[in-house]
Amino acid sequence: MKLSIVILNYNVRYFLELCLKSVEASLININAEIIVVDNNSEDGSCEMVKTTFPNVKLIENKENYGFSKGNNIGVAEAKGLYICILNPDTVVAEDTFLKLLAFADSTENLGIVGCRLINGAGDFLLESKRNTPYVKAAFKKLIGNPEDYYANHLKDNDIGKTDVLVGAFMLLKRSVFNEINGFDEDYFMYGEDIDMSYKSLKAGFDNYYFGKTSIIHFKGESTLRDKFYAKRFYSAMQIFYKKHFKKNILFDMFVWFGIRFVYVFRKKPVKQENHIERYYFVSDTLSKKVSKKLRKDVIFKMVVKDIEPNSEIIFDANYISYKEIISNIGCKNQNQSITFKILPCKSDFIIGSNDTISKGEVISIK
Repeated sequence: MKLSIVILNYNVRYFLELCLKSVEASLININAEIIVVDNNSEDGSCEMVKTTFPNVKLIENKENYGFSKGNNIGVAEAKGLYICILNPDTVVAEDTFLKLLAFADSTENLGIVGCRLINGAGDFLLESKRNTPYVKAAFKKLIGNPEDYYANHLKDNDIGKTDVLVGAFMLLKRSVFNEINGFDEDYFMYGEDIDMSYKSLKAGFDNYYFGKTSIIHFKGESTLRDKFYAKRFYSAMQIFYKKHFKKNILFDMFVWFGIRFVYVFRKKPVKQENHIERYYFVSDTLSKKVSKKLRKDVIFKMVVKDIEPNSEIIFDANYISYKEIISNIGCKNQNQSITFKILPCKSDFIIGSNDTISKGEVISIK
């Protein structure tokens, strides 16, 4: 088997359904398997997988083991030459894995490879490619200067070596995953992708950023940015520094105080409010259900152009490919008042997320 895709899920049932439908569409010409590991969700995720995706291997944990242990459980069941760690709040293009596997097969000494990620608003996610967070770079980033933290030597559509990839999408050989002992289970959530990327480098492998394919990551949906987020993140960073960079007492105190300084004085993210005046439904079907559920007139379009400000575009995946959806969202103009949602193929709901600090919106069209 060529590829095993491991998706760790926790209470994002509708995002998981969208993710799985895009993944299935991307695997038509690949000998692959999909493994969903559920961390004891209470939102009907497991029932949905069993009913809608009978060919997906489902592992139902009886408690929430966190990101590292949950993914390790999934990889232990994998049979593919390559594995892909994939978040449930992502959407992949039909050719994402074909492109990445071709690159992986042709690249010597490959450790981990990641791709270009955008969020649900179409913005490029800088964490798609990062440098090793040495203390100076990490501290500068935490106080608002990310210049040394992100891999700015690569443009977002480049291909090249980078230190750290994001855990929302990591592709590597299963043998490499096992050689570097997978995810460190000292991390419950956050920091584990930095740690595994660094372990790959320490083992002598080369990590790569592949910017020739894009996926959507509805950032924050599977790890909602609630009031505990900063505490979890900065605690994870402490584990990382203690594990890899511990030098002396003064060094440890500098890291400890620096992390807590940022936790206390960080700026709270502000949710962007958008007033939607009109909806555009990119489809070839004039569905009255959509207009009725949105309680507004819906303008039906066959292509995305001439979109007015303060509008929301809804893409029908029964009509337009996931690759085209990703491309259109990623190529939006600078008008931040335009937002997006997706009607997954053969589904009865519309879904999307425009920011990183609240749950996305799900609209039923039954």
